[in-house]
This record gives sequence, C-alpha cells and structure tokens, in this order.
Amino acid sequence: MIPELSKVPGVLGEISRQRLRDVMELEAQEWPKPSLPPSFSQALRLPGLSLIAEVKRKSPSQGEIALELEAAEVARAYVAGGARAISVLTEPHYFAGSVRDLQEVRRAVDVPVLRKDFTVHPVQIAETRALGASAVLLIVAVLGRWIEQYLELARQEGLDALVEVHSEAELELALSAGASIIGVNNRNLADLSIDRSTAPRLGRLARASGFRGLLVAESGYSEAAQLAELEGLFDAVLIGTSLARSHNWQVAVAQMTRS
Repeated sequence: MIPELSKVPGVLGEISRQRLRDVMELEAQEWPKPSLPPSFSQALRLPGLSLIAEVKRKSPSQGEIALELEAAEVARAYVAGGARAISVLTEPHYFAGSVRDLQEVRRAVDVPVLRKDFTVHPVQIAETRALGASAVLLIVAVLGRWIEQYLELARQEGLDALVEVHSEAELELALSAGASIIGVNNRNLADLSIDRSTAPRLGRLARASGFRGLLVAESGYSEAAQLAELEGLFDAVLIGTSLARSHNWQVAVAQMTRS
C-alpha cells in the first residue's frame, strides 16, 4: 500500500519521498488508541462556514512565517476567536512542524484537530489516531489509486479523512473512492502557484455530480471578503499563513469569522 512516489511531480514529490524515508522506521511500532476525540465532521456541519485555523511555522511557498510560535498558545487563541477546528502541521523538514505540536494542541483545546501532513504509509494512520487527532489529511496527488484503501484504514481507526484534490481528475478519484470530506486546494502543489478560482469550480463540479458530503476550501485566503465566493457551496475553509503570521491570532480569526 505504498504509493508510487517517483511519479509525484515537483515540490510535492520531493516532500512525499522525504516523508516516506522518515516514517519507515515506525513500521514495527505498536500504537495505543486513546479515547475518541471530538468529531471533525460534526464541527464542519455546524451552520455557516466553519473555520479550520492552522498552526504553521513555515512553508516551501512562503518561507518563514512564524518560527517561534508555541502551538498550544496559538491554538487556544484560534479557538477563542471562533475557530471550529485546528489544523496542525507535523511535517518537520519543510514546515517546521512536529508530532509534539499536535499532542500539545490536543491537550490545550477541546475542538477537533486535523493532522496536516503528507500521508505516504499506512503506519501514519495508526500514529495519527495514537496522537489524539480527529482527522487525517489524504492527498490524492500523492496516494493516487491507493486513496480508497487509505480511506478505509482511517475509518477503521475512527478517524475522519480530509481528502485533498486540486484538479478534475483528482476530484473524480476522490468521489469514486467514497470520500465524505473533500478539500479543494487552490494551490498547485507541484509548482506552488495559487488560483483561487479552483475551489469554487471544483466545488460546483462535486455538487453537480451528486456529492452530498462536506467541502473544504484551502489556500489563498487572507481577508474575510474573499470567503463570500464560498458561501452556500462550501462547509468550511482552512486558513494557515495569514492567521499564523498575524501574531494576534484571536483577533485574526475573529475578523475572518465575522459575518
């Protein structure tokens, strides 16, 4: 069940291959199963556009964002500002994240936590559950034909899965695999360019195909006015860079969530 990462292009392929090297040493480890955390999907079903606020220190596209941030402190401020879920980057090389960040956030807040990482091996699903996350990120551009099997592993662990797409072909794979939460990324992860028309376009295609699950828009949002294009179509938006960089995290979230 290891995806064919040699075929994944650009920066995404580079990160994914490094991640596989990182996690191979975890194969033989036994993972505890803590009590079930708050439901990610239920948080996204609340009325209005749910905000998933991301704990993020750096990225390949933006460089250093907020290297010194304390994950738990930021997460508490996000929730105080109105975030309904927290996304925590745990990839260490390109995003300066860690599993410790996720554990600290899980202890600090009572809202669902999404583990934002590059899932390339089944062991990461069990690890995500053991860390106390509510949901795991599955990127179709990475997993390809294995997406359905990884979805099933997540279900077996009691995790929600945010299945990420950024093209029509990837959307078709996500739909055929039975994804119930689809994230549309406005960022092309091969060349890191942003096109904010991607989310509305693929969101409409998903709904036209009969998809009745949850839709999450990702990347490129920094002002509340930009969210108007998502209303009535998307259930949630994931925002990272602009919030983490603000250094006034509660106010930044409140400004994005006010109607």
